[in-house]
Amino acid sequence: MPGIANTSNIDIRAAVTAALDWWRDAGIDHAFVDDPQDWLAAARAVPEAAPLPPMKPLRELMAQRPDSPQIETVSPREGWPQTPDTFPAWWLAEPALAPAGLPRLSPTGPANAPLMVLVPIPAADDHDGLLTGRGGKLLDAMFAAMGVDRTRTYLASALPAHVPMPDWTLLQKAGLGDVLLHHITLAAPKKLLILGASGISALLGHDPTNLAQSLRGINQERGLIAAMPAWDLEAMLARPALKAGLWARWLDWTGTEQQ
Repeated sequence: MPGIANTSNIDIRAAVTAALDWWRDAGIDHAFVDDPQDWLAAARAVPEAAPLPPMKPLRELMAQRPDSPQIETVSPREGWPQTPDTFPAWWLAEPALAPAGLPRLSPTGPANAPLMVLVPIPAADDHDGLLTGRGGKLLDAMFAAMGVDRTRTYLASALPAHVPMPDWTLLQKAGLGDVLLHHITLAAPKKLLILGASGISALLGHDPTNLAQSLRGINQERGLIAAMPAWDLEAMLARPALKAGLWARWLDWTGTEQQ
């Protein structure tokens, strides 16, 4: 019949193949459907992980480490020295006062001195004794301006050895604050100059330690020892302007007029 193709001669396989090739050449090589798909269903099927537990304080984590140094408690008070003359030997030997292997330095000067100077720890360059390094030379210059005789001044540290970044709160719990108070009692100075008051204040159990600059005295069985807190010597070496503030406070504390 004219105008109507005879389909009996068409190769169906070849026609389908040609149609697929045509779509493939057009860049479409997958079957597509119009039905909506939930692409996140598989992700939602995965159970959510449990929330992480809160992080423990660093001090607690360090204490759990098998290689963490343990703070030893100071020996019972009954065995502490009871005179200024016997204190240095105990200070150099008591295990809990400083880690083993660190060189220790004794306090120097006479008991019942007009002035006791207390620093937190010996400096790293105190090779010839306590306060003989750069900080000690600054202290000597301060003494010259203040009219203080070093040989008549009791010089001491809260710890016997140079311990970098000591944990004052932990040391206080180990009993070193009580040792410091006992040390001051034996030295029995008339006045106490504290250079580096924040650490020493924490060692004595004062909270918060940022109030260390308001410390005005140390209570003792024999009465109150007048105390003047100040910046440590390393801070004054790094920032000379701090010396002016110390000088003004010293004049006020001692009742000395500006020359």
